[in-house]
Amino acid sequence: MSMRHQLIEQLTGVQSSKRNYYTELKKTVMKMQKKNLQLEIINDMMKSLNVEMSMDEMLKNILDKLKTMYEFDSISLSICQGETLELTNFYPNEYDAMNHQLHDRSIYGRALDSGKMLYHTFEEETETVSASGQSLKSMLVFPLYSKGTVIGVLGIGSKGIIEYDKSDGSFLQQLSDHFSVCLENARLYNEVLNAKKEWEDTFSAVTDLIFVLNLKGEILKVNASAKDYLQLKDAEETGRNIRFFLNHNEIKVLMEDCLQKKKAALQEIRRKDGQIFESTVSPVLNEKKQMYGLILYLRNVSAKRKMEAQLVQSGKLAAIGELAAGVAHELNNPLTAILGNSQLLLRTANKDEPSYRLLTDIVNCGKRSKSIIQNLLTFSRQDEYFFEECSLNEVIDQYLSLIVYQMEKQNVRVEVVKQSPLPKVNGNQQQIGQIMINLLLNAKDALENRNEKNKKVTISTASCLVKGKEWICLSVTDNGIGISDKQIQQIFHPFITTKKAGKGTGLGLSVSLGIAQAHGGTIEVKSEMGLGSTFTLFLPAITDE
Repeated sequence: MSMRHQLIEQLTGVQSSKRNYYTELKKTVMKMQKKNLQLEIINDMMKSLNVEMSMDEMLKNILDKLKTMYEFDSISLSICQGETLELTNFYPNEYDAMNHQLHDRSIYGRALDSGKMLYHTFEEETETVSASGQSLKSMLVFPLYSKGTVIGVLGIGSKGIIEYDKSDGSFLQQLSDHFSVCLENARLYNEVLNAKKEWEDTFSAVTDLIFVLNLKGEILKVNASAKDYLQLKDAEETGRNIRFFLNHNEIKVLMEDCLQKKKAALQEIRRKDGQIFESTVSPVLNEKKQMYGLILYLRNVSAKRKMEAQLVQSGKLAAIGELAAGVAHELNNPLTAILGNSQLLLRTANKDEPSYRLLTDIVNCGKRSKSIIQNLLTFSRQDEYFFEECSLNEVIDQYLSLIVYQMEKQNVRVEVVKQSPLPKVNGNQQQIGQIMINLLLNAKDALENRNEKNKKVTISTASCLVKGKEWICLSVTDNGIGISDKQIQQIFHPFITTKKAGKGTGLGLSVSLGIAQAHGGTIEVKSEMGLGSTFTLFLPAITDE
């Protein structure tokens, strides 16, 4: 062998001669090119496949890469679901029926049981799988492994006879192994994605306000309720400090307390709009018990506090009513004697005598006292509140006498203007009377510190149409000190009062509004500082419908 041939043999690994040198060299180059192309296909596939890609896109990507080397026409994927193997994806779509026929013939199942690559040819015409004018004549099926366990089967079909050698089989098996990794990564990614979505859906579904903060109080994330309540735009959700939206010293104190003690801090705060929140700041700790964030949880308890306030007020009214009923019964006994004896004396008295006029005054005052006591007993009666037809005019007639004496004693002139006839409403007369008395007491207190002699309260009833619906109105108007615009926004909230300390509980208007709403109505207020206020109770009129 010449030195030249020895050198070529050392460089190429090909035993050459003058006759076969170029032939062997060409075969070696082609093998190297094929190997490089196979590596390039695997590399391109791994680069192009990602966890966010759909399974159909993955299969299309793989088939397109393989078509550059092999005459493959279809690809399919079957996944193990428990003890069964289910055909889940196939490409192209026109091979849908073919893949299902193959699946029914257990070609995939045999590869799954053997755990090795399976090559199958459809030599007989009856065995050839076809659909839509297409047909498959050969098939390669590869089991897919993940951590030593078969998780599925990858099938590659051709309309011709697949010709492959040992190196092709190794390449395709290696390709299926890489695809198994991609498949497992996609599965794990989807599990994480689904868990994340479930958490986010739960986070957004909570009706209370939740803020995720860093240790500086900057917002990292908010739920839908917090976003809607604070009317945050997407650009404002993160990065801003929580104190920018909730300007409360209580929030600052809560955060500082949580940072110092590394424990949840709880406090009830009241916003300027009257809303009451149970506020909790909780620490977020890592595995080393180091704090790296905060959770601010705000629960709106305004309705709860209002209900509690109404229960407190109802308890007070029940106690007062019970006391009033006892006093009224005690007064009835001497009043009966006074009325009875004065009426007996009046029968025998001479009308011309001065004593006759005195006896007449005693009888009239006794009857008036009896009427007041009867109304007080009716008002304090603790019966169930049944709704029935009633008239606001009758409410005035029945309950005005309970308070008119107090108002006249303070030099407050009471004027009554009633519309007649007045349509009736469906409600409880005792509860409506409670609203009127609350409004009159507020009017009396508004006039208490006014120096003018012309103190006046007007009670009026009327009917009106609002948006085609008939309403019955009971208005209480005073010329007192009035209410500021800022206070008007809050006066119906529990424990909010414009009176001096010790004069009011801040529950009267809140309870009255609750009663009005229970009757399908509402209470509106108009006021000007220094000129007076008008509170109007609106209740729906009874119609023919």
